[in-house]
Amino acid sequence: MRPLTSQFQSTVKDVDSRAVARLRLAVGIATRGRPSILAETIGDLETQSRPPDSIWVAYADSADIGDIPVRFPRVRLIQTRLGLTAQRNAILNALTDEDVLTFLDDDFFLHRDYLAATEDVLINHPQVVATTGKLLADGINGYGLTVSRAKRIITTARGLRSVEKLTSVFNAYGCNMSLRMKPIRAYNLRFDENLPLYGWYEDVEFSRQLARYGDIVRVGNAYGVHLGVKSGRQSGVRLGYSQVANPVYLARKRSVGWEYAVASMVSRSMKNLVRSAAPEPFVDRLGRLQGNLKGWRELIEGTISPTRILEL
Repeated sequence: MRPLTSQFQSTVKDVDSRAVARLRLAVGIATRGRPSILAETIGDLETQSRPPDSIWVAYADSADIGDIPVRFPRVRLIQTRLGLTAQRNAILNALTDEDVLTFLDDDFFLHRDYLAATEDVLINHPQVVATTGKLLADGINGYGLTVSRAKRIITTARGLRSVEKLTSVFNAYGCNMSLRMKPIRAYNLRFDENLPLYGWYEDVEFSRQLARYGDIVRVGNAYGVHLGVKSGRQSGVRLGYSQVANPVYLARKRSVGWEYAVASMVSRSMKNLVRSAAPEPFVDRLGRLQGNLKGWRELIEGTISPTRILEL
């Protein structure tokens, strides 16, 4: 990872000193199987101090969006084939003159100044090509958080628009990543659809594509909460296989180094092995371990491929 440039060592400007210029900012959400949470997330976006210029939702089946077309008629809906990378690409393909696209998971809730803080950075630091926010809480590491709990966490936080420094990061976190569209259009960048379904490490792969053209930073005063809702996610076996197959694939295409890939594969597999003896109720550790073992076996046999999860 390259060090921050001297320009990045300056602080993010406070809202009162924001540049006059504004960017055209879209929010994109790829969703699957949880329309009620999706509705809460879209409704929450209406409270932003800097509202998005457009909201795009990519889905595979009408059951994924429920009554969204009626409740939120201004939301632009795109029906496409299932898979996080395919759905995110469908949104990228639909955009025309937007300057920034903020991808959110359908269960990610923002502090009301999140988009304003992100826009500040992208206006005042043109060399930044991607940003990610700071998580106040991430339910993916536990049972998952309720909407009411997420809103309480955000509401009780203090000093969120204080001056903050930017931090260089290897990749933006997929649940909240803002992308500058200019290099994406110039170099026709897209998410790799060889990473199917949940697309494990799709955020790493796309971030490393963008990193050729600028810097990726965490914005210290762009706060959010990830619910980590368990419904709509892929099986433990598939995820476990992806935890081995996807890093191998990324290393082979030189998106990441082999040291990074091997460290990830080993750490995930060992964690699943150790915790499978007394698994958490909210994690299919045995399924993940089974998928890990299948991935390692196929790596030795030379048949490993991310798309094999479609057959599991």
